[in-house]
Amino acid sequence: MTTIYILWVRQLKRYIRSRSRIVGSLGQPLMFLLALGYGFGPVFQRAGAGNYFDFLVPGIIAQTILFAAIFSGIDLIWDRQFGFLKETLVAPVSRINIMLGRTLGGATVATIQGLIVLVLSSIIGFRTYNLLMLPLAIVFMFLLALMFTALGTAIASRLSDFQGFQLIINFLVMPLFFLSGALFPLSGLPKALGVVVKIDPLTYGVDAIRGALVNQTHFGLGLDLLVLAGISAILLGIGSYLFSKIEV
Repeated sequence: MTTIYILWVRQLKRYIRSRSRIVGSLGQPLMFLLALGYGFGPVFQRAGAGNYFDFLVPGIIAQTILFAAIFSGIDLIWDRQFGFLKETLVAPVSRINIMLGRTLGGATVATIQGLIVLVLSSIIGFRTYNLLMLPLAIVFMFLLALMFTALGTAIASRLSDFQGFQLIINFLVMPLFFLSGALFPLSGLPKALGVVVKIDPLTYGVDAIRGALVNQTHFGLGLDLLVLAGISAILLGIGSYLFSKIEV
């Protein structure tokens, strides 16, 4: 447990000390919130679908978590390039504990960034349906962060260069985001698109956060929780296995 805690704290300290990273990670979410939230809001409202800004915020929170979590794999490649990973792996500790510490740290950082977006959204007009549901929303945010941090770690365990990692991640994150229902309602979709949306794991994270924050859920919070927890466990297992096979 000491190993997990130390590596968890290391990830948090790296994040807190990098102010440019904190500020830079908020640029894209704020652009989406302001441009789409207020740009398409009147159209969404005239269609009788309610407040688009409130609908959009959970999706942008999920997007922020997705990007922060999955790109945390870069830290693994960085540590491999500069020798820190080698020093960690030769220590008399379990590689699984090393992987868990790094993953939990990355997931915590991604959750913090999601919470920052939530706070900023509240400042510019977002209102949570029920504040008592906020702890549940944070649980969903952390599960989502854990899932994609584990995925990022699994991918980074098989790669040794930044360019290859970024190409693969960029290929994954944009379809995951745009097909998750973060920007549009899931009801009334064409059949083929509806099937693709249901396969996208981010869909259940967006739906869960939206259900907890604004009481709008398509699948139900129970199914969302089951899917998020199940996929997180699977990806943690895959990530642990691949990390245990890593060579430096």
